[in-house]
Amino acid sequence: MSCFIVPMAQAIATSAYRKANAQTIDSSEHALTRNIPALEKMLWGGTVMLIVDHVINGELTWRFPFFTALETGGFSVMLREMLTVGVPMSLILTAVWAVWSLAKARKVTAC
Repeated sequence: MSCFIVPMAQAIATSAYRKANAQTIDSSEHALTRNIPALEKMLWGGTVMLIVDHVINGELTWRFPFFTALETGGFSVMLREMLTVGVPMSLILTAVWAVWSLAKARKVTAC
């Protein structure tokens, strides 16, 4: 229902960080800092796909209150969804990105 709000908030924060530190990111020696744009793309891509999925399944509507959870269970249902699905999803995605970034850096230094 509203699990995409957490990765969307993380994507907004990541985009703001990348734009504010563009020169630092480009010239960084650290693998994680250098791969911030990849994390940003992963977060935005996942957010868009979750929104499309929720629209297709009827969990998001074009009329107020937009979330079907608000009509049936109220804000507590929406908050529970964000905490139990959105937060773990964002943490797992960030962990996968971190492992990928470090493995990519290790492969480059090994060659």
